[in-house]
Amino acid sequence: MSTIETPFGFSSTAAEVLAGVDLGGRNAIVTGGASGIGVETVRALAGAGAAVTIAVRDLAAGQRVAAEIEASQGTPVAVAPMDLSSLDSIAAFAAAWDKPLHILVDNAGIMAVQDLQTAHGWELQFSTNHLGHFALASALHPWLAAAGGARIVSLSSIGHRRSPVVFDDINFQRRAYDPWAAYGQSKTANVLFAVGATQHWAGDGILANAVHPGGIMTNLQRHMDPEEIRSRGWIAKDGEPAAVPPGFKTTQQGAATSTLLAASPLLEGIGGRYFENCNEAIVDATSPPATGVSAYALDPESAERLWSLSVAAIA
Repeated sequence: MSTIETPFGFSSTAAEVLAGVDLGGRNAIVTGGASGIGVETVRALAGAGAAVTIAVRDLAAGQRVAAEIEASQGTPVAVAPMDLSSLDSIAAFAAAWDKPLHILVDNAGIMAVQDLQTAHGWELQFSTNHLGHFALASALHPWLAAAGGARIVSLSSIGHRRSPVVFDDINFQRRAYDPWAAYGQSKTANVLFAVGATQHWAGDGILANAVHPGGIMTNLQRHMDPEEIRSRGWIAKDGEPAAVPPGFKTTQQGAATSTLLAASPLLEGIGGRYFENCNEAIVDATSPPATGVSAYALDPESAERLWSLSVAAIA
């Protein structure tokens, strides 16, 4: 199986990867589309003609983004409330959906939060980043299948290299809680979901891929300690957050890989893979250290184990 390469790269933007692509007649959902790279993903998909719905916890924020996009490019964007940490909220959102779904971008997420659990007893990052999106895709499966060729984009991170899914202690009951290990585990789960969804649903015309969008300064860093942010060089000399720290991307560039996977004809028929900088990543790359995908994140047996666990968790 050859590694997929495209004409795009690190500096490409979401608008550039969809230049000339017509998404008229296609329906898309972007979770967390009211901030960061989610906004630019919505903007690019809507700009190419897709009917986009923002699924967002903060309804007012979603409505502001929708209004701005409609005012700037004349494309209407729908907004609906959904909280990924609540299975009831996810079920309500899915129950209201009533048309074929061609594109599902699992963009929302949290990072480096302290030791918290959901009402269902799951560690918060694993629950929000993985289980919430698993529940959403599962509930929307009939509509994804009805599209006759749907794509799911699972937003992972280079942070997946911090930890595999520790199946024997996902909720940190027997080990000290580490917010970065918990984040890494959830991001590995995002990749394994793409592998599992392709294994289970390809026969229904549904393919899923995972992406590392790159480093982008967004609300994702809101749970980090300010001193940690400063030590990483993400604070400018005047004490203000650096708009684009060295090695980071703009939000328009950060949305490019997920937008490419969501809608570009270049990725037709591709599933179960992990992409970064608009190209398929090398497995177990170690140089430079901030690139590549760990083999454990693409392991089909781990993907199946996670799938079974997730089905039981949301039942």
